Amino acid sequence: MRRIIINEFMSLDGVIQGPGGPDEDTTGGFELGGWVAKKSDDITDQVLTEIMGQSYDLLLGRFTYQIWEPYWPNQTGPIAEKFNQVNKYVATRTLKEASWQNTILLNSDTIKQIKALKASDGIDLHMWGSSDFIQSLLREGLIDQMNIFIHPVILGKGKKLFQEGAVPGNFKLTKHAVSTTGVILTSYVSDGALQLGVSG
Repeated sequence: MRRIIINEFMSLDGVIQGPGGPDEDTTGGFELGGWVAKKSDDITDQVLTEIMGQSYDLLLGRFTYQIWEPYWPNQTGPIAEKFNQVNKYVATRTLKEASWQNTILLNSDTIKQIKALKASDGIDLHMWGSSDFIQSLLREGLIDQMNIFIHPVILGKGKKLFQEGAVPGNFKLTKHAVSTTGVILTSYVSDGALQLGVSG
């Protein structure tokens, strides 16, 4: 069985839109793109390098895929080499063909296809970005691990990681680190049903 692991840069108010650059995702008039750039240091680089060096295939939403498809084939270095080499499964209702090598379009019953993919033998499936697609996976309870990189910024608007409709559940913190710039790098794994009680 394959695990689905999401990797997300997140602001203190839960926004995950446009972390990489001003033009990455301007949906809804969002003009604050590039908010992670000034927060990187050796610690964040080490954690991200470790994650990106693992064995995985990519699972992406259509919007993120269309940002990456023209970009990564024209880049060099370990990350580009990895992303270009691995299988890329894309959840889409509209794409009928793709030019990026090793791309597999999931454009039938997407959730059914993902459940079958998850149940198959193989390496883990890593997701980056894909904020709209993540909502479908959260509603179906299909996410096994969340790597969330919490940045000490408030954006006030933008696409959020957790929206209405996520299945309640319990998660366990398995790794954490804090960068010199205040980024909290966390890894959580699914840990059963939500536990309720009375405080005090």
